[in-house]
Amino acid sequence: MTRIVITGASGNYGRGLTDRLIAAGRAADLILITRSPAKLADRAAQGCTVRYGDFDKPETLAEAVQGAERMLLISGTRVGARVAQHKAAIDAAAAAGVRHIAYTSFIGIDDPANPAEVRHDHIETEVLIRASGMAWTMLRDAHYADAMIVMAGPQVMQSGQWVSNAGEGLEAMVWRDDCIASAAAVLTGEGHEGQVYNITGPELQTFREVAALMAEITGRPVEYVSTTDEEQYAMFDALGIPRRPVDDQTVAGLPWNSDDMVTFGQAIREGFLQVCTDDVERLTGRKARSVREMIEANAEMLRGA
Repeated sequence: MTRIVITGASGNYGRGLTDRLIAAGRAADLILITRSPAKLADRAAQGCTVRYGDFDKPETLAEAVQGAERMLLISGTRVGARVAQHKAAIDAAAAAGVRHIAYTSFIGIDDPANPAEVRHDHIETEVLIRASGMAWTMLRDAHYADAMIVMAGPQVMQSGQWVSNAGEGLEAMVWRDDCIASAAAVLTGEGHEGQVYNITGPELQTFREVAALMAEITGRPVEYVSTTDEEQYAMFDALGIPRRPVDDQTVAGLPWNSDDMVTFGQAIREGFLQVCTDDVERLTGRKARSVREMIEANAEMLRGA
């Protein structure tokens, strides 16, 4: 069987993907790379190979990827610092003879006018992958519905306001698990070389529409408040979030900065993330799940926020 190496295997995406591949009987084929192997002791017990590897220490990656034929490069979390990290992994994979690399990229990055800060990390990484000599597949994931409903949702419910500079821009938020299922299909299937998949939810919506769904389903008031870029920056300034990365490290436990978040909202507002496809269904055989379903699945948690 084809051996598959997964970077960042102890993160949420990596764990979800590993669960799915183990359930498919592929535990012995998995090489899991992490900065904290102790966190994946359970995976070793399940039959996976667990290896130490650190994006910031390229010398650790050469050994970590040995023996793999396919790689999933899960993008790092530090916006603005990822290209060098990803290059280390790409170079190690190419040198070790990995034949096919898939990458968790992001939608809407082809247009250089897209103002989103995250665009630069992803498009530059894609350029490196295409030049590596390996076969490749780009998994361009849309904005996670999980991030807005599960992570940000409780704060929205507590305040009764969803404040954003995204205006009336449209996007098709996607379940992270649908992204994971799509990646699993690529890693275990055939014929995906040279393909770009836009992994999105099933419908385009504004944040105003999503806020209305939250109110309808939970029975609690939620008001959408459209704000300007300058006002959004001021909100982050008040929270002590820097506008640019500080020494490429996280601040207050967050791997992002306000430039990242404000330009993301601007990109939505200006239509750069207005992408909706059936690629989840094409890859997995089932339709992508909706934002409504995500809210319904988490309604009790949201009501209790």
